[in-house]
Amino acid sequence: MHSGKFGLPGLAMIMTLTMMLGLAPAAAGDFSLEGYFSGKTSAIGSFSAINGAKRTFTVDLQGKWNGKTLTLVEDFVYDNGERDRKTWRFEKIAKDKYRGTREDVIGDTLVTISGGTARFSYLVDLDPKGKGNRVRFHDTMRLKGDGTVLNKALVTKYGLPVALTRVEFQRP
Repeated sequence: MHSGKFGLPGLAMIMTLTMMLGLAPAAAGDFSLEGYFSGKTSAIGSFSAINGAKRTFTVDLQGKWNGKTLTLVEDFVYDNGERDRKTWRFEKIAKDKYRGTREDVIGDTLVTISGGTARFSYLVDLDPKGKGNRVRFHDTMRLKGDGTVLNKALVTKYGLPVALTRVEFQRP
């Protein structure tokens, strides 16, 4: 992905991506990472970039809560058969706050939960050889009334929107 010049179609997509992440009422009920993601969870998701690149995937998650830290192992299978594993570690630092780290995240992220919504932002290096293809994910996770969690993430590079990720989690 590169930032390039967007033109009118690109600006329309940026506005659409931004509106899709707009504030909407959260589902009733409180949400905690350890409450939802302890044990097995599954998800389906998609990644859509402004250059037209699209990718779908499934994720099997296994979460372990030790009373202070949620370790969340994510096993991805992409539409082309590629597989990947990522491991989040979310340390609870206050009632509705967590500090998160993952092997491809630069630094850490602060997760803040309000009611049924969690928000966090983190910098990721997409190049496994470390050549600096860095993008920032701005995640908004909402607990829905049917018990699923919808995560929408706006992906930016140099501060400009370049992609949208949508992941829907469900408990077995």
